[in-house]
Amino acid sequence: MTCWLADSVIPSASGGEYAKSSVGHRLESVRTDQILRSAGIEESAGIMNNVDRTSSSATGDLPIQSAIQSSGRILVRLNLVGTAMFLLTATFAAVVFSTFAQWVGAVTALILFAIGVFTFLWAYWNAVQRSRSDQIAVTQLYFLVGEVAPRKVRVVMNSALFAQVLIATVTALGRPNGPEGRPGSSLAVGFLVPMLGFGLNGLWAAYHGRFLARLDAKNGESDGQIGQNASHG
Repeated sequence: MTCWLADSVIPSASGGEYAKSSVGHRLESVRTDQILRSAGIEESAGIMNNVDRTSSSATGDLPIQSAIQSSGRILVRLNLVGTAMFLLTATFAAVVFSTFAQWVGAVTALILFAIGVFTFLWAYWNAVQRSRSDQIAVTQLYFLVGEVAPRKVRVVMNSALFAQVLIATVTALGRPNGPEGRPGSSLAVGFLVPMLGFGLNGLWAAYHGRFLARLDAKNGESDGQIGQNASHG
């Protein structure tokens, strides 16, 4: 906003005319407007910079969250793929029941079992780390009981686990004897495959599960804060 001061009249050098001295006042007002405009621009630029920094910091965690959700989906898909492979190879071994078919079924079952043991131990190790601050039960870890996982994830993972047990039971009972008629067959190895379901359930819960916080952990934090406040007087 431009403020015009009242013009002061002074006699000119010729003595007959008067000149106005408002030119200096006008120059001062123009300079003031320029300063205000520049200050306003700088202030708005500072605000925009703060907004950009805030938005960038707010969106900085999006790739991390996306990666976490992606890893959870990979575990679910791995469980479904492993269950499908077990179904195909166990059915093939039970129907054909040749030496080659039995080897295919047994080797597949042992590979899935090895993956299950690895994921089971991995899940247990991570659950031990989280148990320092969270209340984790065995049923929550390996059966996803309660609100640990979303309902869709819990249904899919536990259904895959149940299917693994069912496939092993049906194929083993369907061929209780070997090709020579002796009791027992290689299809019984399929009972090791459900370890895959337990391991992937535990791994999902250990990394993505929601658990209640431990009461002693909360009390320890509050006691530490009280001690710090007491030390400061």
